[in-house]
Amino acid sequence: MNPLSFEIQDLPDIIRIITLIRFRKQHTVKKGTVKAWIASVCTSHVCVDDPDIERALKEMAAEGLVLIQGDQISLTVQGTQLSKEWQKFFGKQEPVLELIAGLADGSVTALVVILSAFIGSLAHPMTSFAAFLTLAAVAITNFSSFFLGGITEDISDLLNLHTLIHYSVNDIPDKKERDKSLMLIKELFALLHSDIRRSNIFSALICGITTFLAGSLPIASYLSLPVPLGLIVSLSIVAAILGIFLVRYRAWRSKVNWRVTLLETSVIIGIAVIASLLLGSI
Repeated sequence: MNPLSFEIQDLPDIIRIITLIRFRKQHTVKKGTVKAWIASVCTSHVCVDDPDIERALKEMAAEGLVLIQGDQISLTVQGTQLSKEWQKFFGKQEPVLELIAGLADGSVTALVVILSAFIGSLAHPMTSFAAFLTLAAVAITNFSSFFLGGITEDISDLLNLHTLIHYSVNDIPDKKERDKSLMLIKELFALLHSDIRRSNIFSALICGITTFLAGSLPIASYLSLPVPLGLIVSLSIVAAILGIFLVRYRAWRSKVNWRVTLLETSVIIGIAVIASLLLGSI
């Protein structure tokens, strides 16, 4: 990959970013479509001219990011990779963390509810009521945490990136081009701010719904099957979810042996469950 691909020094660099972000799953578009993408970011005060776009596309072709064949523009392999990298900068393409957090929290909540119901010999109606309230509370908490925390973190990162880009293009000697660049940056980040809000709502919904469903499955198994089969099956489901999704994921992300991660996770979950059961018995 061209080492200059991530540098932002002039107007064509900003046009390139907008083009690569907008490509997303499309690999071939017309020049008119690219010009429409740029026009959607422009304001009525300062807009990019067709020669500016043509210049940016020629530079992208020279860098090996796109192929231009007449009126058709297609991403190369290198361009596709860079497009994905820029999209990762500006949005959550794969909310893996939200899924993992939802599965883990829902499973641990179900574990506490099941053990509490079994130890306390609670009737099924009481267990169902307690499980619904507990899972709903945890799911709502996860939703609000990921939504508010995600927006705060992403906007902070976006502002830092905006400052860096703004600083880079502020030294463009040509005043007209500098004004166009600064205005494009302003409008681009305003658009990205809106996209981030939608992305965070989507991520928070995924986490909340996953939390509720991950907890509901083992609890439903416990309530629908006779003792002790229900207890065995439900605990097996919890162990499978935590082992596959939490332990393996943490081991992979942290580059630590999965046995070490398993021991750490078991200790943490054990302490949390024991503390919850003790507090529940008071």
